This record gives sequence, structure tokens and C-alpha cells, in this order.
Amino acid sequence: MEKQLEELKKAFCEDLEHIHKPEDIEPLRIQYLGRKGRLTSILRQMGSLDPSERPRMGGLSNALKVFMEEALAEKTNALSTETFVQGIDVSLPGRVLRRGSIHILNKVIAEMEVIFRNLGFTIASGPEVEDDYHNFEALNLPENHPTRDMQDTFYFGKGVLLRTHTSPVQIRVMESQDLPVRIIAPGKAYRCDFDVSHSPMFHQVEGLWVEKGISFAHLKGVLYEFIHTYFGPDIPLRFRASFFPFTEPSAEVDMGCIICKGKGCRVCKNTGWLEILGCGMVDPAVYGFVGIDPDKVTGFAFGMGVERVAMLKYGIDDIRLFFDNDLRFLSQFA
Repeated sequence: MEKQLEELKKAFCEDLEHIHKPEDIEPLRIQYLGRKGRLTSILRQMGSLDPSERPRMGGLSNALKVFMEEALAEKTNALSTETFVQGIDVSLPGRVLRRGSIHILNKVIAEMEVIFRNLGFTIASGPEVEDDYHNFEALNLPENHPTRDMQDTFYFGKGVLLRTHTSPVQIRVMESQDLPVRIIAPGKAYRCDFDVSHSPMFHQVEGLWVEKGISFAHLKGVLYEFIHTYFGPDIPLRFRASFFPFTEPSAEVDMGCIICKGKGCRVCKNTGWLEILGCGMVDPAVYGFVGIDPDKVTGFAFGMGVERVAMLKYGIDDIRLFFDNDLRFLSQFA
């Protein structure tokens, strides 16, 4: 019987060596360890053995059974791992991970900040959830002004709202800092508007310079320097009279169309000009809200939409592309 167990172990090892598929494991187990398997057939001979031999043969049989079970389990695990990597050519080069990049709007804001820093401006920021006073009243926007209508502003109630521009930052800076003040305020703003040229959330860069002796000439000099640095030295500018409650006099600024070079095209509606920003001298009434004597200082303010600047710079015709997270679009600016 001992010889039979040795031969059975040898035969089992040979058969196990030829197993290459997980589905062949169970038939082999049944063949050797099943109720009618080869090991069971040998164990049935235990009754014919001398009683003194039975304990030793029983121990050898149990040891062989444990060996077979462990060998089958090990083979099953090995074949499962091989199946997992089956069909993979490990000699092929690995996939290169796509590297991210700065979003085009953040890139444009950073470029604008560099230009204004070189002109002596510092960066200021403020809360996006504002109160009515800083967003409207302190900017000389009376209670019945159209921009305070619910269709333009996201209200939370009780005079709390999402800021509609970054101009409240100018008020907060004048309230908390000593003169002179020379800042730009880049950040997000919110309005109830959504189409190819407007978004409920958008970005602005607003500027403020308040100091003794500041004139409209300083304003024009700053804006000329910004436009010519960012868009090119040959871009013409023009100032059109306009109206903003917090500046007087006020102006809209147009730049020569960068598409047709002023000849007229679909983008500029055949005018040769593209609107870029609004600006003006700070209205004396605004100084009253922040405790500044308008007889001692003057200043100017300007504001522009970052999306507008990016669309003009890169020839983008739909503002929604900035927020769709389409990698085909965003990767162009990596």
C-alpha cells in the first residue's frame, strides 16, 4: 500500500504538470480526491492491513491528501494570475499619462496680472458673496437702478447676493487702506445671463488708481500700455463717451479688430472695432461712501471681462467653450 501511495503521488504530480487551464483543475481533483477517486480506492484497502500497520498507512494517506489539496490550490492561483495578464504584450512601451495644464482663463489672468504689476499695481481680492451695500450702494447705484433687478443678480435675501462685478473689492480696499491706492481686482462675478457671449459665472479684472493729481490722461496711458503689451504695439484704440454710475466722465474703449486689422469683418460687424472694456474717473459721490475727501484726490477705474479678452486674443467665438471641460479645446492652450 505504501508503494501504491508513492506511485499515486508521482502520477498526480505528472498530471498536474500538464494542467494549463483553470477549468481543468476540478476534473483532476475529482480523479484523485473524489468519492470514487484513485486515493479513495487505495484507502479502501485499509481493512485488509495488519492492525499494527493501519496507523502508519493512515498517516501517509492523510499527508498525501493534504499535499494534493495544497498543490491544486497553488496551481489554481497560478493559473488565475496568468489568465489575468493573458493577451498583454509586456514588451510594449507603457502608456504615457496626459499632463494637465493651466486653464486658458487662469493663464490669461496671470498674463494680465504681470502687465499691471509692471505698471505698479498690486493684486486685491474680496468675497464673492457680497452685501448690497458694497456691491451696489457704495458704488453709487441707487435702489431703483436697473442692474439691481432680480433678472440680473443672484440674491440670497436680506441684502446678500453673489457679486455682479469685482468693483466691491475697490470699495473694500478704499475703506481699509491709506492712499494712494493702485490695485487690480481679478476674480469671479455672477449674473443671470447665459448665451454664446454671456455666462452666469464669468471673470473680471477691474482696476483702481486713486491719488492726488490723477487725471484721465493717466487712465489712457495705463490702458494704452496694457492693450499694446497684450495685443500688440500697432493696435489702435478709441474712447467713446458712455455712462457708469460709479465713474464720471465714463468711456467705453474699443480696439482695432485683430481679425481684419480694421478693414471690417463678421467678427467686428464690419466696423473695424471691437469693444474691450469700460472705464472712467471715479465719481466724487463714491468717495463719500469710503470717507475720502474728493477735493484732495482724484482717481480712475476700469473693468474688463477676462473671457472677452481671451476670446479676442485667441479668436474664440463661444464663451461656453471655456466651461465645457472639453480636452480637445483646452489642450490647444497647453
